[in-house]
Amino acid sequence: MEWRTSFACYCMMPGPSRIAQSRTLRSLYGMMGKLRRVMIQPMFSRRKSMRRAVLSTIVSVCAVMLTVQAQQPQTVLQGVYAENQARRGQTIYKAQCALCHGEMLEGRLGPPLTGDEFVSDFAKQPLSELFGKIRNTMPQDNPGKLTPEETADILAYILQAGKFPAGRAELRADEAALKQITWPANAAQPKTASTPSPASSFPPAGNLAQVMRGILFPNSNIIFTVQTHDPAEKRTTPEGAALAGGFNWTIWGSDIYSGWDLVDYAAVALAESAPLMLTPGRRCENGKPVPVNDPEWLKFTEELAEAGRAAYKASQTRNQETVSDISGVIAEACLHCHQVYRDKPGRGRDPVDPSNRASRCTK
Repeated sequence: MEWRTSFACYCMMPGPSRIAQSRTLRSLYGMMGKLRRVMIQPMFSRRKSMRRAVLSTIVSVCAVMLTVQAQQPQTVLQGVYAENQARRGQTIYKAQCALCHGEMLEGRLGPPLTGDEFVSDFAKQPLSELFGKIRNTMPQDNPGKLTPEETADILAYILQAGKFPAGRAELRADEAALKQITWPANAAQPKTASTPSPASSFPPAGNLAQVMRGILFPNSNIIFTVQTHDPAEKRTTPEGAALAGGFNWTIWGSDIYSGWDLVDYAAVALAESAPLMLTPGRRCENGKPVPVNDPEWLKFTEELAEAGRAAYKASQTRNQETVSDISGVIAEACLHCHQVYRDKPGRGRDPVDPSNRASRCTK
């Protein structure tokens, strides 16, 4: 009886690790002890009690083993999806994704979903990140349309197309479980350009204040506006509204892009424009050189870039509260730099006037 119970549960498991097996077998032996105690009951009740005990033991042990298995960290090389699930995913993919990403996932209007470059984009993140990207932002013309189960099926198909092996169990549409699945340590690295970038040869076109007000200020405000306006709310700009009321953050581009797309773009603008703070030769509005080699300036620049990346990641959740929370991180990144290099009480005509520009870009 013991070996049959163990074997039945083992066959139901999707390839557990040795450690998981060892832990679970200890639980099995404890439960089998209960079964032995039933064996010494009087004959008239033994048979009925034994049947209940056997069934209860099998169900309990299998549940324990499957739970332990789900909690074990895995990589996509360990068969985390089932072949029949990938077939379902292929059907959904062809209907919802192929137009942009290609019939063979080779990429068309959208990027490829297979190959080294694709893997490198997600290699340092758990599988839950790719799941969330698909679930929250795809398909592009109707994001959020896919159910969690459909998303898991598509993800299974992507893994199959990427030559990652199938297993016995289906990939679960559960974020906690997906966070336990990672890419292999030797996942593909992005290809680097063989020739140096000519970007460093471009001299600055404007001073630091112009960069701040032209890029960082408007895009930060787009993200701050999420605190009071849900990007998912569909808006139609009344004719002449922008002209009558001036530039409006809440309606900018709303007739062309979705609200969440605009938040994405703003977050990317913050992250990508942060290095412009380090352009050699750039000057502040007062003519002083930007302290591009100052350790604190370098630290604050990296903090801004990190805040932009965090905002983009938050925006990908398509959750207003999540982005509202991250807007505080952006505000703090700006404040830390401004306190040292911009807003300096005790200098100039009015020590508390933030418009005191004469001492900016100095400590």
